[in-house]
Amino acid sequence: MPEFRALLRGYHRFRHDRYEAERRRWASLATGQAPPVMIIGCCDSRVDPATIFDTEPGQAFILRNIANLVPPFELGGGLHGVSSALEFAVAKLQVRHIVVMGHGACGGVAAALDGHGEPDRIFIDRWISLLDPALERVRASGVPDQHHALELEGVKTSLANLRTFPFVREREDAGELKLHGCHFAIAEGQLWELDEASGSFHLVDETEAV
Repeated sequence: MPEFRALLRGYHRFRHDRYEAERRRWASLATGQAPPVMIIGCCDSRVDPATIFDTEPGQAFILRNIANLVPPFELGGGLHGVSSALEFAVAKLQVRHIVVMGHGACGGVAAALDGHGEPDRIFIDRWISLLDPALERVRASGVPDQHHALELEGVKTSLANLRTFPFVREREDAGELKLHGCHFAIAEGQLWELDEASGSFHLVDETEAV
């Protein structure tokens, strides 16, 4: 299994290089975490939020799933991995920002466009049905690139669903939490940020001071 051995070689590099250089940081992190930001991204192997945002350990609480989706608030229906992570981040860690990051060439979005009913998509079809209302809007718009349009609408869908959670809405209304939408273009390595007032995405200025 050379692929797994490659992971172990990576661990050895971490252990002998980065860990040794930042031993004090890791000792501090072992006592607890207080990340100011939660990032909800896709589990696609090409769009690691820690890489794209160049974050350090402890800086971001990251949740990843198919198509970076957030379901609406509800208490029944089964297990709630996304909802529990969200509750922990907002109520316990008290993050000050939640970033929903979509991306180009998203396989989950492609599956939504393909339709439901494939025999090997028992769980995926049910999950991406969260995109059905957005898909209807995209198809009704007549936009040529429906795949890209649905990626953007998916980000908006997750933001809207975040606001159905009472603890999210309360903290946002109090000015203690800010929601953000982003889209990462893989080939260009560029990040686009949503302006919720206009509903459009604009390219993040690479020279902009943060």
